[in-house]
Amino acid sequence: MSVEIKVPTLGESVTTATIAKWLKQPGDAVKEDEPVVELETDKVSVEVAAPQAGVLGPQAVKEGDEVEVGALLATVEPGKAGAAPAAPKTAAPEKKVEVPATPAAKPAADAAAALPAARKLMAENGLNAGQVGQGTGLGGRITKGDVLGFLSQPQAATPAAAPKAARKDDPREERVKMTRLRRTIARRLKEAQNTAAMLTTFNEIDMSGAMALRAEFQDNFVKKHGVKLGYMSIFSRAVIAALKEFPAINAEIDGEDVIYRDFVNLGIAVGGPNGLVVPVIRDADKMGFAQIEKTIAGFGKAAREGTLKLDELSGGTFSITNGGIYGSLLSTPILNSPQSGILGMHSIQERPVAVNGQVVIRPMMYVALSYDHRIVDGKEAVSFLVRLKQNVEDPRRLLIDV
Repeated sequence: MSVEIKVPTLGESVTTATIAKWLKQPGDAVKEDEPVVELETDKVSVEVAAPQAGVLGPQAVKEGDEVEVGALLATVEPGKAGAAPAAPKTAAPEKKVEVPATPAAKPAADAAAALPAARKLMAENGLNAGQVGQGTGLGGRITKGDVLGFLSQPQAATPAAAPKAARKDDPREERVKMTRLRRTIARRLKEAQNTAAMLTTFNEIDMSGAMALRAEFQDNFVKKHGVKLGYMSIFSRAVIAALKEFPAINAEIDGEDVIYRDFVNLGIAVGGPNGLVVPVIRDADKMGFAQIEKTIAGFGKAAREGTLKLDELSGGTFSITNGGIYGSLLSTPILNSPQSGILGMHSIQERPVAVNGQVVIRPMMYVALSYDHRIVDGKEAVSFLVRLKQNVEDPRRLLIDV
């Protein structure tokens, strides 16, 4: 008896995915729980496995198509590998909805040029395909991401100008379509700028104390815990202590309400082959230095291998990003909505500073806190960074809770 392979539940707030790659073709033998297709969501890639052993039947969707949760992907037929099962008799030309009304009609002006999720979202917002314009999906079809991108743009009060002529590529250029993940990153960063009253404040930290702590205890730390003592765990614990004093930076706005939390789910930005992702250390406030370091190391490995799970990328309440590992000296990080704060770490550089009336050379790091000014006052933001500075410059404060 044949068994259907459907798009699984994709996690919090994820309702659609793109067919990234078919790992098996019709007629191929598959084992139970063997991956047959790879889906790309807004957050991470997901492999969908065969529910039983048998032969893969016809593919209901092609690579590049956008599918919703629960949509049919293919079937697994009982038997051994052989010739590919016959495709359904229904041929594409029979789909009358795809036929333009007139020869001059353009796909972008027809609702059939939009994928189901995009059509639904356009209907909810009173839009048509012509307003959204050319889609980024397969064959120029409009995706849900295209509609969300259109909605996130400021709309002019006056009639739109004439469509801009298509850009002519230089022969020395290469045009590559943005991945779904990159498009989503771009859309969400722009949404954060459009939604939050974002402001950034800065400070600098003398890293001498943290460096001395690492030098003194590194060998014993590695022997006991099997992982190195890094700056991320020191900053994580310092952030957690500061968030307890200034809870608005760990809160979020929901409509006309503010949601305060007595826990910290700490997002740590890590680079992967497909772009930046922010896995979340859940209940980080209950963890020690070693547990935080192990968790971050595991996230980094999973990001490089593309094995991060969907539930590891959601639920964060505050984020930390470290541009210093790439050589950044100073930057203004963008909020990871709906969070109200994000800390940017940067490179450590030796600089002359005044200490007790003397000019000395110290290893210094600039830090930046971007925050939502709708919920966080400037005084709170500055005080947060001052407390962070105190905690990192003298890590003993974290041990005695002062």
